[in-house]
Amino acid sequence: MFKNIRQDIRCIFERDPAARSTLEVILTYSGLHAIWFYRISHKLWEKKIFTLARIVSQIGRFFTGIEIHPGARIGKGLFIDHGMGVVIGETCEIGDNVTLYQGVTLGGTGKEKGKRHPTIGNNVLIASGAKVLGSMKIGDNSKIGAGAIVLQEVPPNSTVVGMKGRIIIQDGVRVQQDFDQVNLPDPIAEMMRAMQREIDELRQEIKDLKESKGE
Repeated sequence: MFKNIRQDIRCIFERDPAARSTLEVILTYSGLHAIWFYRISHKLWEKKIFTLARIVSQIGRFFTGIEIHPGARIGKGLFIDHGMGVVIGETCEIGDNVTLYQGVTLGGTGKEKGKRHPTIGNNVLIASGAKVLGSMKIGDNSKIGAGAIVLQEVPPNSTVVGMKGRIIIQDGVRVQQDFDQVNLPDPIAEMMRAMQREIDELRQEIKDLKESKGE
């Protein structure tokens, strides 16, 4: 237990430059508290004490704003940064060294039975407000951009952005454009730019026609 606690604290220092002291991390990091509540509830769940496990989980949700179902399976080194609104479903599986930001949902679509939540690989980063829904795999070393909605499997070493989420980097090769949590592609702005280009082309064609008639 103490080994796990030390590892939880160490991963925060490795990934959050705002962490100043061990005492500050222990007392003020709600993501850390949520993981500790989860560990207790998960042990109860494994012992088939389901109701008590859910009660502990709901207490953790009340204090942290983070809901982790006790049936979820979570690997080592999970870091939940500013975790308010994070939801992790019952059949979700999370690998090692995963980072989740606030508002992330690892949920189901409401249609499946059995395994209905995503499997998250190792070293995955899921940015603020992203929704990963359904029973699919997010490959190792992938990044999910802020606000993305992911409904299909993501290969390893990929970067996904947008609504519906689309892959922009795979295996280190840029498919569209680079990942930036702040300056993500804006599909509406891209559509407006495309329309403007088309209008400019039409104007040029009309101008050419007028000039040819004048001649």
